[in-house]
Amino acid sequence: MEAATATFIGSSIGISRPAKFVARLGFLATNGQDFVRFPIKHYSSVSFSKPGHRRVAYGLRRCMEVRASLSSSSDSSGSIASIAPLRLESPIGQFLSQILISHPHLVPAAVEQQLEQLQTDRDAETQKEEPSATGTDLVLYRRIAEVKANERRKALEEILYALVVQKFMDANVSLIPTMASSSTDPSGGVDARPSQDEKLELLHSPEAYEMIQNHLALILGNQMGDSTAVAQINKLRAGQVYAASVMYGYFLKRADQRFQLEKTMKILPNAVDEGETNIHKAAGQDVKAGGGVTYHAVSSHPEAFSDGISPGGFGHGLKASRLRNYVMSFDGETLQRHATIRSKEAVSIIEKQTEALFGRPEIVITPQGTIDSSEDELVKISFGGLRRLVLEAVTFGSFLWDVESYVESRYHFVLN
Repeated sequence: MEAATATFIGSSIGISRPAKFVARLGFLATNGQDFVRFPIKHYSSVSFSKPGHRRVAYGLRRCMEVRASLSSSSDSSGSIASIAPLRLESPIGQFLSQILISHPHLVPAAVEQQLEQLQTDRDAETQKEEPSATGTDLVLYRRIAEVKANERRKALEEILYALVVQKFMDANVSLIPTMASSSTDPSGGVDARPSQDEKLELLHSPEAYEMIQNHLALILGNQMGDSTAVAQINKLRAGQVYAASVMYGYFLKRADQRFQLEKTMKILPNAVDEGETNIHKAAGQDVKAGGGVTYHAVSSHPEAFSDGISPGGFGHGLKASRLRNYVMSFDGETLQRHATIRSKEAVSIIEKQTEALFGRPEIVITPQGTIDSSEDELVKISFGGLRRLVLEAVTFGSFLWDVESYVESRYHFVLN
């Protein structure tokens, strides 16, 4: 799978946007050479709302569809929607949903059991020999094997998601539900929720939280300290911020794990303690790898980000920190490895979580090749609410790295 690198540069919103996001993330689908590309097949429908304008609605394969709750008012205490925006659909996912609701502390044990069963099923499939017959029988055999493999992959995705949700529950942090703006709450329910910033801060190391603060500063700009100011932003752009922040959290946790290990062993490179580093070492690279999504330095696109949130970039206005200096000391190969989301399952989870929160985006491309988001639904959200969204997303990405590593140790699925 082709990968790319991203850093955080925007014109009116400073976010991280993957240049070639293979996950078919509609929220990150934009235009221009530096924007998202979709190198693998996806289903799309094109209609014309204005002369010369193309409307592209990105969809998913039937077997990968996610049905998110359309309204938080329809949530009930007995539904997964009461604790997470994404509805799990596979038999294993529904089983884990019920455990999350009734006995969340039993989720790890249930996951162990399900992973053992998945491993048994996969081993049985690999030991089977293809029938010697040809023609229709062989095609049918291979099709059945493909369907079973897809079912196992979907189950694995939902196991990963259930583990992420369980980690939030252990931390006593509630996930933001599906955003549905109304006349009484134009923020989609985000501003009505109590602040959990302190709880989220405790889930990261001090060094990692310094970098998270830099990430927040790039997005919120001068409004960083004013939680009551209100920004008007459409759901497509809010989804871009959220998905990019999830990927940033995933990368940050991976780098921080290595940093903490080397700090404990007292083998950190000398450059980590230097006040000045060559920040553009990472920002100027177009790194490619063979397993997932990474980050890439992208240029400003005023037509895509104009919601009154300050511009920023990786290396512009960032506070010095040991972890940041440590990341900048990586050589190209190490940076490439750490900047890669390793599995298709993790990429798919990022896409589905974002769609479950904000809905599936509809992208209108003008004849000039720019994005026309004038018809996209707008939400009015305070900068405090936007901060909460970003902090949750970064933590989601951090947890995703943790659970991916945990599951990989018991059921091999990561390609690289």
